[in-house]
Amino acid sequence: MGELRGTECLSQYDLEVISLRRGRGAVICETDQGLMLLKECVVSEPRIQFEGEILSCLKTAHGMYVDDYRKTSEGGLLSQAADGSRYLLKRWYGGNECDMRSSGDIMAGVRQLAILHQKMREIPPSPLWEQKSVEAVPALQRFEKHNREFRRIRSYVKGRRNKSDFELLLSGSFESFYRQALLAAEQMADLAPDAKTYLCHGDYNNHHILMGENRKIAVTEFGKAHLDIQIWDLYHFMRKALEKHNWSIRLGREMLEAYGRILPVSCLERQYLRLLFLYPEKYWKQLNYYYNSNKAWIPERNVEKLRVLIRQQEARNQFIHFLQLNSSFF
Repeated sequence: MGELRGTECLSQYDLEVISLRRGRGAVICETDQGLMLLKECVVSEPRIQFEGEILSCLKTAHGMYVDDYRKTSEGGLLSQAADGSRYLLKRWYGGNECDMRSSGDIMAGVRQLAILHQKMREIPPSPLWEQKSVEAVPALQRFEKHNREFRRIRSYVKGRRNKSDFELLLSGSFESFYRQALLAAEQMADLAPDAKTYLCHGDYNNHHILMGENRKIAVTEFGKAHLDIQIWDLYHFMRKALEKHNWSIRLGREMLEAYGRILPVSCLERQYLRLLFLYPEKYWKQLNYYYNSNKAWIPERNVEKLRVLIRQQEARNQFIHFLQLNSSFF
């Protein structure tokens, strides 16, 4: 095994290292104080302080299993290597990632999200929350930006003579997805602009949920934590799960009920959730990747991803219809 970058920084912490190995794009460290993860840091120190404050509250005040940051011997959150690069050392956990093929893991993950949101609402605000990186981009603003990109891509593809398989799929499917994008933006504009915002994880997915022994669940990677309507986290996790299960209405209902039993969902949040699902975000991502990449050669995996989205569109539409008809049940 080659040299592990940044491990010289471990001497700046009050712990004894037993073994090291690569993992998670970082270095997993077995120490006398448990499992740790050493990771290079490329964001500002105030941002790290913001994340550290949240994690400390969740761990200390609420007893949650999170990857909170360890301080150096001198009391800082960041250590520095000889080449000037900065590193974070944080608590880590054994266990497998949440298995999105397992309904049991999915339900445990959604319940854990509701608990996380509940505890995040109890964290008192601080001046560190006033940073630009903590502010959310409003959903309507995101939708409108993406819709402009939709139009640019449509114009570009129309002008292509010898269309690739990806472009042919795009041309044949564009209008139905674009109509949903326009409708979602139109209806989002009608929602109350003063919706209550709280701390959100920002990237809640199966890779950041570790299923440990005795039903202990650790939530990791708070690097995208910000202030927003918390239902965004729920949408993000649900979409990932539903895509794996062909937009099962039964699974979606169970996830919504499990979340709502722990943290009730307001009428405004229900409307917001429906519009997040209505907006074809995954379709936009594939088109955006195509437009900003080497258009002469699109990887077959991306062509297949687009085929899957088109194939699942009817099931997805049925789930959105279910949300519209049953928006009050959860």
